[in-house]
Amino acid sequence: MANNRKSRFVMVNGVKTHYTESSGDGPVIVAMHGGGQGASGQAGLGRLLDLLGDKYRLIGVDSIGGYGKTDTIPLRYGLQSRVDHIAEFVDVMCLDKFTIMGNSQGAWCAPRYAMLHPDRIDNVIMLSSISIGTALGLKSTPGEGRKFLRDYDGTRPAMVRLMQGLAARPEVITDDLVDLRQAAATRPGAPEAFEASEKSIAAVRTDPVLQANYDMRLTLPALAKAIPTTFIWGENDIFAPPELGREIEKLLPDIKFHWVKNAGHQVQTDQPEIVAEIVDKVVSKS
Repeated sequence: MANNRKSRFVMVNGVKTHYTESSGDGPVIVAMHGGGQGASGQAGLGRLLDLLGDKYRLIGVDSIGGYGKTDTIPLRYGLQSRVDHIAEFVDVMCLDKFTIMGNSQGAWCAPRYAMLHPDRIDNVIMLSSISIGTALGLKSTPGEGRKFLRDYDGTRPAMVRLMQGLAARPEVITDDLVDLRQAAATRPGAPEAFEASEKSIAAVRTDPVLQANYDMRLTLPALAKAIPTTFIWGENDIFAPPELGREIEKLLPDIKFHWVKNAGHQVQTDQPEIVAEIVDKVVSKS
């Protein structure tokens, strides 16, 4: 296992975009982090970068929307703006074929990109996502973890509580991880961009025109028949309740679901070895 994370920037259509990548020169995996204040590629994927980094070129991109170290550009069209940004990013990086992976909100963005560019994608991997549930028309009461997002007030103790909601195992919430997210969440412009982006995401879900692009009731089942697609869900998720995941599983018979014990919304942070093994098996078959 290596710890060779590379922190880099690239200009993407005028947006200074930060990404963290491993040193491996194998198949490419482009990963999209979830939402929540201070989220980033490194914060959401750090352990996977270590575990998979020797074999794969794993790239965790800091999204627009007030995340990570990328320019604090608000999302204009909800999560679709994140998809547009990642589409421009992979072109700038000259990535031809790759696996795309996403957690939470990123789990909506990953298949959405694949739907628009199926010729570029080897596999789609999703991790715990209430966004996918709503895109499939399912009604779900947000888990108790949502209150940690609402209650975040910019202080470090509030970030600790937020991280405790995202992860089921307290020992994985290290000081370094808290500091990383806290620095990203409080840098100049980030709170304002994040707040504006959250409003945009909510507006898209009710706009009669934009909502049609958000909906996946027909497109996600069709995608799963054409491209190998995998879903990983933590059984102790208090953001996206496992009950929702079980309902999603019923609607998507062509998607392989993995249920991970003792893991929360960031299943890849709680149980990185298990997730890394699943990802390795999926990508190595490509």
